[in-house]
Amino acid sequence: MADVVLNNIIKTYNKGATVAVDDVSFSVEKGELFGLIGPDGAGKTSIFRVLTTLLLPDGGTASVNGYDVVKDYKSIRKHVGYMPGKFSLYQDLTIEENLNFFATVFNTTVEANYDLIKEIYVQIEPFKKRRAGKLSGGMKQKLALCCALIHRPTVLFLDEPTTGVDTVSRKEFWEMLKRLKQQGITILVSTPYMDEATLCERIALIQGGKIMSIDTPETIVKQYPKNLFAIKASQMSNLLTDLRINTLIESCNSFGEYHHITFKSEAEKNNADLVAYLNGKQYQGIDIKQITPTIEDCFIKLMNA
Repeated sequence: MADVVLNNIIKTYNKGATVAVDDVSFSVEKGELFGLIGPDGAGKTSIFRVLTTLLLPDGGTASVNGYDVVKDYKSIRKHVGYMPGKFSLYQDLTIEENLNFFATVFNTTVEANYDLIKEIYVQIEPFKKRRAGKLSGGMKQKLALCCALIHRPTVLFLDEPTTGVDTVSRKEFWEMLKRLKQQGITILVSTPYMDEATLCERIALIQGGKIMSIDTPETIVKQYPKNLFAIKASQMSNLLTDLRINTLIESCNSFGEYHHITFKSEAEKNNADLVAYLNGKQYQGIDIKQITPTIEDCFIKLMNA
C-alpha cells in the first residue's frame, strides 16, 4: 500500500510565470526509503511543501497516509514529520528545550517516544543545555531529526538533510535513516548529492520541475544506453575541449580526475583512432578504460536527451 501518492501535481509561482513542479506523479510505498534527487531549483522543496500541507498545489492531487493534502491537512500534520532544508528550530532554546517544545506541540512527551529517538539523542545529550544556535552542523542535523520524530510520525520528509554537513556526519545520518526504516517509518529524502541516491531503495531524478526517471538506482544505471569510458591525460582542461570537438565522441563530461565519454558508434570497441588523435596533439599519459555509469552519469544523460 502506498503511503504517499502524487497525481499530476503542478506548482507555480509569480502568478503562474514560474513553474516549479510540472505535472509530477509518483508514489511511495509504506516503509520505503525513497529519494528525490536533483540540483537546487529542481522542484524538490516545492514537492515536499505540498506534501506536508505548507503549500497548496495549483493542479493535480496528492495524498499522505490516504489523507488528501488539501482537504485533510490537519490529519496529515498529525502523522508526518518534516525536516526542512534550512535549520528552523529555535536558536535561543537549548537542545532539551527545543525537544520538549515540539513534543508539547503534538500533545506528547519526550519520555513517551524516547525509544524512537534514543540512538540519535544520546549523541547530543551531553550538550542538552547548549543553545541550538551554538551547535555544529552535524549536531543541528541530529537535533532537527529528533524534533521531527518526537511525535512518532508514520511518514518522514527530509529536505536536503545533509547539505552543508561534513562527510562523517553525512554517513552517520544515512545509517540513522536505515535504522529508522527498520521501525516501519516511510522516509522521503531529497538531496542534490548524486552519490546518496544509491542509499535509497527507489529514486526519482528531477530537473526543472519534471521527473526524468523513477526506479531503483541499480535499474536506472542498467538503463544507461551506451558503453561509458573514463579517460585522462596531461592538460585535462585542453583534453576536455579536444574530446568535445572530436567527431568520434558523442558526449564528454568532466568527473574528478577523469572525463567520462561515450562514442557515436561502435568505434568504442577499438580506441585506436581516438588514441592516435590525442597522440597527434601531444598528450602524455593517456589512460582510457570502460567503466560502470554512476547515477550522475545517468542524470546528465537524461537531462541532455
